[in-house]
Amino acid sequence: MNDKHDSSEAEQERKNLEFILDIPLQVTVELGRTKLLVKDILQLNQGAVVELTKLAGEPLDIFVNSKLVARGEAVVVNEKFGVRLVDIVSPNERVEKIL
Repeated sequence: MNDKHDSSEAEQERKNLEFILDIPLQVTVELGRTKLLVKDILQLNQGAVVELTKLAGEPLDIFVNSKLVARGEAVVVNEKFGVRLVDIVSPNERVEKIL
C-alpha cells in the first residue's frame, strides 16, 4: 500500500511541476539606467546620446518579473540581439536585494 501512496504522490508532484512550467514570466535585460529632467527629455532628438550609469563592458542585468536573477553579455544570434548568461545570482544575493 505504501508503494501506491508514493506513486500517487509522485504523479501529483509531476502534474504540479507541469502546471508551473507553463506559467509565463516577463524577462527584461537592462543595459543601464539614468535620470533626466522633463526639460532634458523634451530636448532629445534623433541622434541624441543618453549616457547610462553602467560602464562599457559591464555585464547586463537580467530580471525575471522585476527580480534580478542573472548577469550576462550581449550577443548577436541570426541577426537578432541575445544575451549570454555569465553569472546566476545566488539566492542569498537575491534576498539581500529585497532587504
